Amino acid sequence: MQILRPPLQRHRRKIQIAAVAGFRLRLVPLAFLALLAVVALPSQAERLKDLASIQGVRDNPLIGYGLMVGLDGSGDQTQQTPFTTQSLNNMLGQLGVTVPPGTNMQLKNVAAVMVTAVLPPFVRPGQNIDITVSSMGNAKSLRGGTLLMTPLKGADGQVYALAQGNMVIGGAGASAGGSQVKINQLLSGRIPAGAIVERAVESPLGGDGTLLLEMNTTDFGTVQKAVDAINRNLGAGTATALDARVIQVTAPARPEERVSFLARIQNIDVAPEQAIAKVVINARTGSVVMNQAVRIQDCAVAHGNLTVVINTEPVISQPGPLSGGSTVVAQRSQIELNQAGSALQVVRGGASLADVIKGLNSLGANPQDLVSILQAMKAAGALRAELEII
Repeated sequence: MQILRPPLQRHRRKIQIAAVAGFRLRLVPLAFLALLAVVALPSQAERLKDLASIQGVRDNPLIGYGLMVGLDGSGDQTQQTPFTTQSLNNMLGQLGVTVPPGTNMQLKNVAAVMVTAVLPPFVRPGQNIDITVSSMGNAKSLRGGTLLMTPLKGADGQVYALAQGNMVIGGAGASAGGSQVKINQLLSGRIPAGAIVERAVESPLGGDGTLLLEMNTTDFGTVQKAVDAINRNLGAGTATALDARVIQVTAPARPEERVSFLARIQNIDVAPEQAIAKVVINARTGSVVMNQAVRIQDCAVAHGNLTVVINTEPVISQPGPLSGGSTVVAQRSQIELNQAGSALQVVRGGASLADVIKGLNSLGANPQDLVSILQAMKAAGALRAELEII
């Protein structure tokens, strides 16, 4: 029995080693397949509905001028806004009420307002749309007012809707002794379903046998991918790219088939090209917004701040006794100028938006200073993005 034990132990060790080796051989193909799956993942696809719109299917703005009544003494001051009194006289004349000439109308519960709305596509007469009412005079508040019938006109001067209704404003305000407190906006608000459509705007869909799709952004690669996706789903030759933004699609001959045809086109998935790196700067507010494609390279930045402090104090000069002089008050100003120097700071390049933000935050600059820094980095070639100032 002692002679047989060593061979059995060696045999068992060989079996264990073979089992471990087999397990490792199985792990390598699985890991390789997982890597191929990650590499072969397609880019994020979006519906064509989110990337393009149909030419001719659009909103139309409407505008009108009207009067709001029923205000609690917070309307226009007629002496400073004569157009309010004139509009009221014209309206009363149309209703058969004659106002004697020269009448001084002191009205505090009437305000002149502008009414705006958007006429959606395919809307029909009799349907309701939302409206926005805004004061155009010196009214203090439109809270609790009633908008009188106001015609809403389009760019062609035709009346497309009639607005009227009660407006509710989610704000409050009070004033006394020259002090004023106001919460939210009291001079504008919305009236849901406050206008009735009186005229429709025709939106032809493929009347000549073709439809035009307009991409939201100009990009040759995205347009070509959209054309390929449409032809792959609806048949070769269905779509043709006219330029980097417009796609011509052959529509069905029967009008009743175009709705289902467009529904199929809008649900086609298209993988757009990578977004263009862009940094948008609002010069008025100092806001800086950048997309995920922005990249920076290693650079050194030094930025100093300049602070000017002006302190003015009154100085009173008293005349001597029995001198016959008068007390004189003069102003004495002290001006202090501080310039905070800053050493060179190294901004490391980043391959992601998080790295870019981390590098810019290391400078410790406020948004206003960041605008100048980004412009300088763009001029030095360290910022790989387009700068757009709005």
